[in-house]
Amino acid sequence: MKGVFDVSGKVVTITGAGGVLCGTMAKTLAEAGAKIAVWDIIEEAAAEVAGQIKSNKGQAIAVKCDVLDRKSLEVAKEQTIAELGEIDVLINGAGGNKKEATTSPDLSFFDLPADAVRFVFELNFMGTLLTTQIVAKDMVDRGQGIILNISSMNAFRPLTKIPAYSAAKAAVSNFTQWLAVHVCQNYSKDIRVNAIAPGFFLTEQNRFLLTDEKTGELTDRGKTIIDHTPMGRFGQPEELIATVFWLLSDAARFVTGVVVPVDGGFSAFSGV
Repeated sequence: MKGVFDVSGKVVTITGAGGVLCGTMAKTLAEAGAKIAVWDIIEEAAAEVAGQIKSNKGQAIAVKCDVLDRKSLEVAKEQTIAELGEIDVLINGAGGNKKEATTSPDLSFFDLPADAVRFVFELNFMGTLLTTQIVAKDMVDRGQGIILNISSMNAFRPLTKIPAYSAAKAAVSNFTQWLAVHVCQNYSKDIRVNAIAPGFFLTEQNRFLLTDEKTGELTDRGKTIIDHTPMGRFGQPEELIATVFWLLSDAARFVTGVVVPVDGGFSAFSGV
């Protein structure tokens, strides 16, 4: 069984890999022998993750990339192919929310600025779609490849306060299922498309909602999440990794079009 989960030698492109969750994926996959292209709009963040991989004797490159800009994506793809080889795996991890698209006592739903809502939706959904268009075209030409999208618990149960992010992640899950069917029916049975839906992990995007900036204590929202997570805690980034390895390896060669929760039981709990 050990060989079934092997990812060594695969060229893996990860968008948003300068962040906490996707950066952890990048480093762990590199430890297992994958060659990692760290794509991020923040060049310094990408360079830091790639540097950590290389300092641990792994193979990685840092690539500045805007997932909402087709030209930027084309350049990033060509750089990755030139330095690492053809892309075997795409992980669409770029995304996030912003305060301006979040309701609060000071900002009602009716006053949410359209540009903020549009930015959050486009970053999460359009960033996934556009990147897939650019990278997966080569997979279609070769007749094989793996795409892993990063959805969210918001796709299962929309959370209060963040309508744009919830809608965008629901779109990512739906797109995952649609694309899995589309590529199998029209291009190749050897291209698989799946997603993971992380539960609650503290990241830079959600920390301001879940913990108090001054004290570090849980906010009321953070406490509610913990109360509705049967395991009673936030997830640790490394706890996503086993599911990622499964979906990227031959162990999942008959798995496509699924969205897998990694959530400590949150999606299974009714609250009663």
